[in-house]
Amino acid sequence: MQQELILSGSPHIKSTQSTTRIMLDVIIALIPACIAAVYFFGTGCLMTIALCIGSAVGCEAAVQFFTRKEVTVSDLSAVVTGLLLALNLPADVPWYLPVCGSAFAIIIVKQCFGGLGHNFMNPALAARCFLLISWPVAMTTFIAPHAGVDAIASATPLGILKEGGDAVPGLWDMFIGNIGGSMGETSVLALLIGGAYLMVRRVISWRIPCAYLGTVALVMLLSGQPGMILFELFAGGLMLGAFFMATDYVSSPSSPKAQLVFGIGCGVVTMVVRLWGGYPEGVSFSILFMNLLTPLLDKALRPKVFGEVKKVNE
Repeated sequence: MQQELILSGSPHIKSTQSTTRIMLDVIIALIPACIAAVYFFGTGCLMTIALCIGSAVGCEAAVQFFTRKEVTVSDLSAVVTGLLLALNLPADVPWYLPVCGSAFAIIIVKQCFGGLGHNFMNPALAARCFLLISWPVAMTTFIAPHAGVDAIASATPLGILKEGGDAVPGLWDMFIGNIGGSMGETSVLALLIGGAYLMVRRVISWRIPCAYLGTVALVMLLSGQPGMILFELFAGGLMLGAFFMATDYVSSPSSPKAQLVFGIGCGVVTMVVRLWGGYPEGVSFSILFMNLLTPLLDKALRPKVFGEVKKVNE
């Protein structure tokens, strides 16, 4: 019986981590944000989460089955994509938005480019932008926390600021999540707990989140608004993006220097959109833009290869 051997270049590094284990850690890290969403916006969030995850898993299984590929939904990557998309949606979106968004994320952004490990941008964020362009009203209509069946409309802190209003919520309400917004982005506390878990488990590095958040703070300092630093850090989807979206293994750089530059780039683009752009929020656009630059960053800032023989022109 012949055994097939696979040869590849050195170094050969073995790890006890598996794709399933990494994805499970991400799911665990997102549980606090899910709990906060249900607490502030009601049990309807559970239906949105279920629709996103079910549609993502179903689309991935269907595409792989009909293209005669191995069905790999057990690696939980589709579950993570669906869950992240759900947390980027308003709490009371119509049922067809989670379904269409998950289908776009899995079929178009992920499977059309070869599946897990081959997508050039974050599928959940790409799907969010697709839904924002296709259904702008539904994607920008948020309900107030604890609104119950009344579903009182509520503007986000960034939206209030962009419109020139001064009735912005307090920092404490923004920290715990008692504000309007997408259901998984409002509670900074829940997201920090999840981000800390991922870093302790070494699922993500500190470089991208710290470079991202630090750049946002630095831009506000240089713009002469130091008193607004915490507001900008707590508002919008910055924490969700910094810890859970920008750190995506596939669409973010792998080398340490490139990760720092990636995080800095995300911070700069985010603040350009927030301060001078037409949209109140720029997290999604900044991460997707930097996703496109990931190959260039990895190539330009790749670490030195030890043992490489330097060629000398004769």
